[in-house]
Amino acid sequence: MNIMKSFVALTSRRSMLRGGLVGPGLMGAALLAGMPSTSLARDFRDDNELTEGDVAILRFLAALEILEADLWEQYNELGGIRDSELTSGTGIQAYTNALNSLDGDMSQYIHDNTDDEFSHASFLNAYLQSKNVPQVSLEKFRNLEGSQATGSSRKRRLTNLMQLTVDTSWWTRYRSSTLNPDLGDVFPPAVPSLATGEHTAIPRTDADLKPQSRLQAIANTAAFHFGTIEQGGSSLYPSLALRVSNVEVLRILLAIGPTETMHFQVWHDKVGNVVPMTDPVTGLTFPDLANSTDENLKANLIMPEPTIFSRKFPNTPVSIIRPTETRGAAMGAVNALTADGLFKGQSLDFFAFLQQLASEADEAQREI
Repeated sequence: MNIMKSFVALTSRRSMLRGGLVGPGLMGAALLAGMPSTSLARDFRDDNELTEGDVAILRFLAALEILEADLWEQYNELGGIRDSELTSGTGIQAYTNALNSLDGDMSQYIHDNTDDEFSHASFLNAYLQSKNVPQVSLEKFRNLEGSQATGSSRKRRLTNLMQLTVDTSWWTRYRSSTLNPDLGDVFPPAVPSLATGEHTAIPRTDADLKPQSRLQAIANTAAFHFGTIEQGGSSLYPSLALRVSNVEVLRILLAIGPTETMHFQVWHDKVGNVVPMTDPVTGLTFPDLANSTDENLKANLIMPEPTIFSRKFPNTPVSIIRPTETRGAAMGAVNALTADGLFKGQSLDFFAFLQQLASEADEAQREI
């Protein structure tokens, strides 16, 4: 059943699209006052009115932020900082040390990224509630077993960090000066062996803590996964902003989206410190990016290389976030996270719910 129909049943879809999703009190008052139908047309300046498409986009993003908060909480439990803001877990010092070998502040960055994602999820749901729209909850899908290593809270999870197939093509994508994924171009991965098989980014049990080279490979996997997750948010928010109608909703997307880019930039920089090595257990190999002479791989080239924006301007490259194609952006995000292995073990009902939210977000049309 279409999720949106559950709370717009009293108003026709056609009139809702024309007039915007308004509270029942406001709608009733307008009708009782005998106002003409044109008076219910959405005023672009009225931040109280949301279109059905606006609601769909907000609900989809709320779901994704809940999923992000879940995966980041797992990282913070084991390798971040536990404090009054994030209390879950007790940490694994050896794993924390392996992460901090890339940068001494990795634990702090993990904590702050986690805190940010929780704030995004909470705010989006609070905003939906303020508009008399049902909040998004994924609690019934919290059935996955997470890490059983000492230091984990061992609570049930929404996401799986222990069977990942990590796409690192974003590394070469942001270094290309001639290609753009919005134009159909594809990019090779920076770490080819992460793109095949299944790899854990957290210690599954205490057995993963030794030997040290095994644990470092797990931490390296996590570091690349950080970038993979956050570059997705960097693209998703501007892509969906193109479909928003309400100016306040647009402001929300334009305010949250750049924080995802800030996260991505941090992880893009820090993962360049990964030293070349091979996991003695799985054979997973990390190349020497820091000393590469290939400009598509060099670790210090973290600023987005100017590239072609569109075929209309082939000779004027520009530094941009990519992709930002709006068609199918929501479903594309779901497909990418699924291919990542993040949802391995989840139920068919979970996939149906998430895909429905994505489909409805992709159906949103900008109304001006």
